[in-house]
Order: sequence, then structure tokens, then C-alpha cells
Amino acid sequence: MKARVVRIGNSQGIRIPKSVIEQCHLHGAVDLEIQQGQLVIRSAAKPRAGWDEAFAQMHRHGDDRLQDDASAAPSTWDRREWTW
Repeated sequence: MKARVVRIGNSQGIRIPKSVIEQCHLHGAVDLEIQQGQLVIRSAAKPRAGWDEAFAQMHRHGDDRLQDDASAAPSTWDRREWTW
């Protein structure tokens, strides 16, 4: 795919097709980097940004327990019919 450098106000830019933006999951801020003479554009957002704090908050509120309690008594079906 080819693109043309165009004038955008007092600057120059490249119009990136919507399909490329969607395939690269770009939105909001992006990081620009030059690698071996090539322009690399990547999303500035880190995929798991904020997870540490979210998990810590869940723990503080007691929301980090497993949903299926292992101490629950097995049912009749579990004891008689279930096999590995």
C-alpha cells in the first residue's frame, strides 16, 4: 500500500486508511519511533495499563476470591456419576 505525504496546515502528514488504523488497533495517542530509517507507529496505550491498581483495589474490597468455592460440598451426581 502506498500513501502520499500531504500538506496539513503548516505541517506535512500521511493519511492512514481507516482499515489500517483498525488492524493496528490505533486510537488516541500514538508513539512514533525511527528504527533503521523507518517510521514505526504504535499505540501509546499499554494493553494492561492500570491492571496492578485495579487488582489491588479488588483485593482491598475482597473481590478477588474464586467464584467457584472449592470447599462447597459435592452433589450426589459429583460423588456417584462424575469420572475423570
